[in-house]
Amino acid sequence: MNVTETKRKVEINDLYKLSTAYDAQLSPDGKSAVYVVRKINEETAQYVSNLYVVDLETKEERQWTFGEHLHQTPTFSPDGTMLAFVSNRTKTNQIYLLPVNGGEAKQLTFFHKGASNPIWSPDGKMLLCSAGVKSGETIHTKEEQNEKKELQPLVVDRLIYKADGRGFINDTYSQIALIHIDSGESVQLTEGDHSYAASCWSPDGTAVVYSANLSDDPDDVFTSDLYVYNIDSKETVNLTTGQGSFGRASWSPNGSYLAFLGSQEENQTVTTTKIWLYDFSAQKMHCITKEWDVDVEDVGVGDLHSWRRNPGLIWTADSKGFYFLMSDQGNVGVYHGTVEGELTPVLFENLHVYDLSVHSNGEQAVVGISTPTLPGELYTLNLTSGDREQITHLHDAFLDDVVLAGAESFTIKASDGWDLQCWLMKPAGYEEGEKYPLILEIHGGPHMMYGNTFVHEFQTLTASGYGVLYINPRGSKGYGQVFADAVRGDYGGKDYQDLMDAVDYVIREYDFVDETRLGVTGGSYGGFMTNWIVGQTDRFKAAVTQRSISNWISFYGVSDIGYFFTEREIKSDLYNNIEALWKHSPLRLADKVNTPLLILHGELDYRCPIEQGEQLFNALKRKGKETRFIRFPEATHDLSRSGDPKLRLDRLTYIRDWFQQYV
Repeated sequence: MNVTETKRKVEINDLYKLSTAYDAQLSPDGKSAVYVVRKINEETAQYVSNLYVVDLETKEERQWTFGEHLHQTPTFSPDGTMLAFVSNRTKTNQIYLLPVNGGEAKQLTFFHKGASNPIWSPDGKMLLCSAGVKSGETIHTKEEQNEKKELQPLVVDRLIYKADGRGFINDTYSQIALIHIDSGESVQLTEGDHSYAASCWSPDGTAVVYSANLSDDPDDVFTSDLYVYNIDSKETVNLTTGQGSFGRASWSPNGSYLAFLGSQEENQTVTTTKIWLYDFSAQKMHCITKEWDVDVEDVGVGDLHSWRRNPGLIWTADSKGFYFLMSDQGNVGVYHGTVEGELTPVLFENLHVYDLSVHSNGEQAVVGISTPTLPGELYTLNLTSGDREQITHLHDAFLDDVVLAGAESFTIKASDGWDLQCWLMKPAGYEEGEKYPLILEIHGGPHMMYGNTFVHEFQTLTASGYGVLYINPRGSKGYGQVFADAVRGDYGGKDYQDLMDAVDYVIREYDFVDETRLGVTGGSYGGFMTNWIVGQTDRFKAAVTQRSISNWISFYGVSDIGYFFTEREIKSDLYNNIEALWKHSPLRLADKVNTPLLILHGELDYRCPIEQGEQLFNALKRKGKETRFIRFPEATHDLSRSGDPKLRLDRLTYIRDWFQQYV
């Protein structure tokens, strides 16, 4: 009997069996690593994350934190005796200290609006952190303990006063605080009506680097500069002087260079992220990846690894080079760079490296790896030989129990000759000679990248008997600046044709695809494109649009990024060319929609507000079209990736059932 015949198919509820191991941090002596495991408690349907440590010699694993809270962002003290981490065990996120050799965790911060992002000073005596502070208050302001809080009007003075996932932010800013470990004393380093993000300490511990947009009109000018703040003198030096948007800085151990990520925003929204160096002796900055047309960051999309952090640039002790993540051609891998600009692949295969920690000796690393048939595990990586060894086994039982669909990658020629990378997954239980329905999946962004990573949603569709096609149409990242920029001003143009070319190709080249049973779905930009597709063609028997855009005119004024995103992406605005906004709006095509359309939307989605779904539903219903509207209470734009677990399961069930009904 074939082994796969003894395994079951993936189920929607298997989301409860999928965990994420991430945020690995090597200990200073390189003998152990701490990491976070995030999962869903099936009984409470709530997320839980705890810290684990693994001995890299014996592979023995121990759990360091317990309970039903979120423990995250671990970081070792320079001498390796203490661990700082963030926990919400007191309802708001606060920073805690845990002795590595045993003992209880001690709460270090008690800020009204919480704390995050702990960064140790080189001598281990202080921590930098971020804290939310209301305008006119400080980190020491205490929360009012009224038994009943009265409703208060929200006074809005800024264009950007709300953010998806955060809510209203009109008068709250991220400030940087300095915590003295022994005394617990906290000092607020920044102030005013601007937000600051701490990056690193100087090697001698006398200064810190932070990024901030301190322009007079931060709602219209989107530069972000890097500043060096002297702890004693309180003097600040602007290193990047308004030249672009920069962050994730890392100071070389010898103090000579500051390496950081960013761009001069030559192409606005879609400018590829590059590596920059600031030379302190010459007092000049330069880009060392100027001619390298790739994204120096992880731009991969999926539904399991949204918790990951950008590791930035990780220096080796000799200050000659650093390690980083890079996205290209559907893969995310590890590269090594030098101060002279040499760039060398260390781990770049058909996979998604979603996590990276490098020891200062430059010889060993811990990486998180996912593939279409591997939800994600941590591995040790020898940076010289490339050898790797698995150190977590979160999904062994799951993989032994289920049959997963692999993803075949191939490249086709678009109608105008452009290369398009595609993936095709066969349905579970596939039999040669049989015909199967096909679902086209479209990613959001649009400046993101499908790739060689695990996607639970795709596996549930293949388990339900569907083939799944996903591609990176023009506008996607991972294929260079020109490719990413090509969608701007042309939403619903050649990007739409790219998707249709891919569907035509698989129908022509793969006998198992039944061209009479096609479905399409996508979220965000993918939702926009789903709406656009059903207004252009009747070839799809059913469609599911998620957190979508239907009307660029209203989106301009209601989205948390509406005005500047519309101007940059559609290349039009509400006041000078409203006709162009309507031209690119799927709502305009409601009369032509004959495909049964399921509309899914979160009620607290500020990125693509729910009125976008409401307008489309209203128009289709008024015109007698086959449609249904599902509203997810308290759900933000990130419902599919990090939303309420039960609602995530409901969402997948609605998608599957709609396709089963009509496809």
